[in-house]
Amino acid sequence: MSAIMVQGTASSVGKSLLVTALCRIWARRGLRVAPFKAQNMSLNAAVTPDGGEIGRAQLAQAEAARVRPHVDMNPILLKPESLSGSQVVVLGRAVGSMHFSDYRRHNGELREIVGAAFDRLHAAHDVVVIEGAGSPAEVNLRDGELVNMWMAARASAPVVLVTDIERGGALAAIVGTLELLSADERARVQALVVNKFRGDRALFADGVRFLEERTGIPVAGVVPHLGDTGIAGEDSLELDRGRTGDVAVVQLPHLSNFDEFDGLDARFVDDAAALAGARLVIVPGTKCTVDDLAWLRARGLADALVARARAGGAIVGICGGYQMLGERIADPDGVESRAGEVAGLGLLPVVTTFARDKVTEQVRVRLPDGSERDGYEIHCGRVERRGGRPFATIVRRGERAVDEAEGCVAGSVTGTLVHGIYERRAPEREDRYDALADHFAAALDLPLLDRLAGL
Repeated sequence: MSAIMVQGTASSVGKSLLVTALCRIWARRGLRVAPFKAQNMSLNAAVTPDGGEIGRAQLAQAEAARVRPHVDMNPILLKPESLSGSQVVVLGRAVGSMHFSDYRRHNGELREIVGAAFDRLHAAHDVVVIEGAGSPAEVNLRDGELVNMWMAARASAPVVLVTDIERGGALAAIVGTLELLSADERARVQALVVNKFRGDRALFADGVRFLEERTGIPVAGVVPHLGDTGIAGEDSLELDRGRTGDVAVVQLPHLSNFDEFDGLDARFVDDAAALAGARLVIVPGTKCTVDDLAWLRARGLADALVARARAGGAIVGICGGYQMLGERIADPDGVESRAGEVAGLGLLPVVTTFARDKVTEQVRVRLPDGSERDGYEIHCGRVERRGGRPFATIVRRGERAVDEAEGCVAGSVTGTLVHGIYERRAPEREDRYDALADHFAAALDLPLLDRLAGL
């Protein structure tokens, strides 16, 4: 049993993809591999087979490792609700919303939870591939952090430090990060990886030599830029706004589960004019339904959606987007908003009432054409249909067979609480994990990484 940790010089440098690639590379050798991220801050969430909520990236990593996803792989998930507060999900269950300062007061007990989750995974697998968050050099956050160097020490894991050369300043990012670490922390960094390189890697030979001579740490790979992998990420900031397609997905401020449209020719839009020419408009899920509904109105998108529906244009609302399309949204307990009750867009005959307990379940739905798709529900809002017709039938919840009408259709407008209907199917994702593994394997010093991981 062993562990290795991937940290980065910043967010979005490729930590998640490197972990995903290593999971598939080692799984293909027949090793029992588990991904692990102590704390994830993301609105891109997934549901495990037993109904727990984890980051989508960790579910993708588990798929790449060919293991059953489990809440121990991401024991703490923070889902931002404001600039300073998040819903806190611990071991798959939402425990409430906290301001960052309040959250830090629970540091001791959270470290115990994280450590125990890691220990369970470590005992059951040949290797655990740990992912850090942001940068380990955030000195203002060092006291009490539990996702970077504290986790590396807790797991006795060597660290691979990754940087993104595409954003510029990669050499300074590596050297600067190491300079800001303590001596003990710096000693844990055993390999460097330069990610997203464009062009002839031979032209970066001087850069590799500089890094190795300046830091005394081997460069374990210069990885070529891969482009859109189609593999779940964490942050909607990573969305490719240059995409074109005939499906327009409204990029809400608190957009969640943005990768579920990877099976569509979709583009993300945030103004009314951009809806023009779309075959289909999707109002996606959101962590803050009422706030994002107000944003739709302020941006003129609400009026544009109403006009589109009146003209017979196709609109689909998913989860929070479905709730916005209804007649009204009530939140008497202030679960997501203090507004109490607000009017929806009135495009579907449904009423939503928020409850404190959260529904998190994997489901299978039968669609109107008779086909079946796997999906998942993550929501606090309970939707009551008062007209129209059901969109689909839920035939399975977790391991239970059921027969439940789901969603609503009225005219050209459809709503559903089920995420994942438009995702790529499992065989397509398998191909992408293999392609990712092949891409990284060709660029990495795998014997070095094997040695660091104790394999």
